[in-house]
Amino acid sequence: MSAPTFLIDPERAKDAAIGATFLLDGAEGRHAVAVQRIRPGERLDLVDGSGTRASAEVIDTDRDSCTVRIDAIEHEPAPHPVITAVQAIAKGDRGELAVQMLTETGIDVIVPWRAAHCVVKWDDDRAAKNHAKWQATARESAKQSRRSRIPRVESLSSTAAVVDLIANADVAFVLDEQSTIPLTSIDISAVGDITLVIGPEGGLSDIERELFAESGGDLVALGGNVLRTSTAGVAALSVISAATGRW
Repeated sequence: MSAPTFLIDPERAKDAAIGATFLLDGAEGRHAVAVQRIRPGERLDLVDGSGTRASAEVIDTDRDSCTVRIDAIEHEPAPHPVITAVQAIAKGDRGELAVQMLTETGIDVIVPWRAAHCVVKWDDDRAAKNHAKWQATARESAKQSRRSRIPRVESLSSTAAVVDLIANADVAFVLDEQSTIPLTSIDISAVGDITLVIGPEGGLSDIERELFAESGGDLVALGGNVLRTSTAGVAALSVISAATGRW
């Protein structure tokens, strides 16, 4: 079983060295000792959220911190191709569930999108609060899935901004239940960076469908079932990750 993973500040990560000791304190230290009950002799990984992973052995613990000795440091390359998910916002906790599963599956960038058929609307205050929630979810999900990189969560985007993303992407797939083209039928083994657009529970509007197609997006379907917005993205990302060799 892989070692539990804890996040450290990127500036502190720069000071980590093989053979040196490192104090894991603060919220992460408390979580390691009080929640996960890490004890001397056990192993853990320290990651900075940007690709650096330090493997270490715990040599001492306190009430809310632990001291480790680093025995390996790896700078993991960014995955290729880079995959960006444009995720329509959803009611309840479905948006955060989508972020959680996309992160666990390996997404690189997440863009919240205010689609025409979104049930909820984020005003400026709600947008800031929900953006923070999505960031926290991405952070915790990255730790849970032992990732060394935390997905970047962008600010809330309009449909016009999504059109620009599609137009500037190497390739863009737009999930659309009305499409007759299965995502699995497209050869994406050698494509560049990918933008994946995941619509809301109510589906794409006719205007969105037209704008995305005109800007270069490929409208594709995922089988014969209609998936929730919280699960459609992870299903598509799984197909893409397998086809591009990221898995």
